[in-house]
Amino acid sequence: MTAEAFRAFIASGWAPRETTPAPRADVADRAAGRRAALAGRFPGERLVIPAGGLKVRSNDTDYPYRPHTAFAHLTGLGAAAEPDSVLVLDDGRATLYFRPLAPRDSSEFYADMRYGEFWVGPRPTIEEIESRYGIAAAHLDALPDALAKDADPARLRVVRSADPAVARLVDKLRVDGPAVLPGADDELDRHLSEMRLVKDEWEIGEMRAAIAATHRGFDAIIAALPEAIANGHGERWIEGIFGLHARHQGNGIGYDSICAAGDHANTIHWIRNTGEIRPDDLILIDAGVELDSLFTADITRTLPAGGRFSGPQREIYQAVLDAQEAGLAAVRPGHRFRDIHAAATRVIAERVHGWGLLPAGVTVDQTLDPESGGWHRRWMVHGTSHHLGMDVHDCGQLRREDYVGGELRPGMILTVEPGLYFKADDLLAPAEFRGIGVRIEDNVLVTEDGHENLSAAMPRTAADVEAWLSSASG
Repeated sequence: MTAEAFRAFIASGWAPRETTPAPRADVADRAAGRRAALAGRFPGERLVIPAGGLKVRSNDTDYPYRPHTAFAHLTGLGAAAEPDSVLVLDDGRATLYFRPLAPRDSSEFYADMRYGEFWVGPRPTIEEIESRYGIAAAHLDALPDALAKDADPARLRVVRSADPAVARLVDKLRVDGPAVLPGADDELDRHLSEMRLVKDEWEIGEMRAAIAATHRGFDAIIAALPEAIANGHGERWIEGIFGLHARHQGNGIGYDSICAAGDHANTIHWIRNTGEIRPDDLILIDAGVELDSLFTADITRTLPAGGRFSGPQREIYQAVLDAQEAGLAAVRPGHRFRDIHAAATRVIAERVHGWGLLPAGVTVDQTLDPESGGWHRRWMVHGTSHHLGMDVHDCGQLRREDYVGGELRPGMILTVEPGLYFKADDLLAPAEFRGIGVRIEDNVLVTEDGHENLSAAMPRTAADVEAWLSSASG
């Protein structure tokens, strides 16, 4: 059989494709409003926001694809975004360039292992994208000419980190043109982060759904704790349990789950999850479900694997809970983001001072002095809070002074997550504290008159946590 005959055979005998217009997505109008706001901030400019491409995991296999957050936010596509897509706003007119569904008489249909329908499934058509998301769409092959047409390099900006190949394409257009405003691309990046600081009602609803799904995932972990202890590789067992529920209820996990038993809890970002779980361990679980919209929860609970806190475990846990309560009380409009950390760490400093852990003569105020203090940070090295949304550490391109020094406004969603960490080999810690790590993290909405703890349904006090475990085992 000739190649032409084989191609004709492959292309024949298929049922007609569905041609009914795709229903308009709930998020489409909101995404259009975001694009209009962005265009109003950069009038008359051509803005290039790539989704990013596939990333190789090993040889000819790729990591699961996730689009760049700014692209997802401005298009509404979320997990449905296609690799290599690019959104272009040209003086407010939006066009989505992507690789659409290939015809069945093309070699791509059956022979392209990375993009072909035979290999990775169908992609949307241009008509489907336009119908569902309300964005004019075009084939990705048209992007270079579209960017070059009547290009004014001085009014061309790109999200550089999203796709280096697209950034290089933009840079070629800038070579012979007038000088580009210094920091033009960085300014675009910062503004895209700023746009996500305050969530609208739809976005808050997505966060509620992500948190509810995460709660169900934690319930499943607690129910599986006896198996995790008995079967070995306990940290991996509960990582798998949560991953199952995250994938079933949403797009997957919002970040690598931390499932840290015993002394592993004292490694802030323990994601190896290779340890055993013993009945007398605390297990620190930091995990979140990411929805198909890419909004993610980020919640931490520290659980006594055997169902009851020991005396030292309870003492440390209560100190962290008290610090979190102080941080939560600081979440209200008009306060600064840094006030949350200040309130929580004062409680931490007071507690470690009361335990006699600070150097002789060092007072609470001295250790809290930002210029010359910091002794308490041996046992709590991280910040107490971060913004949360489509990225687990959302709005991360803001300048530090605008982030840490920013004023809290209604609609912001952030975490409050103090901790205390006493490593097993820490000879400055009391012997009974060594090997105990505790963190408690909740997701909090700033409201008009204070805050709402969106994850408040998940037990937090030591007694309530013990009851949570008891109800699961019962």
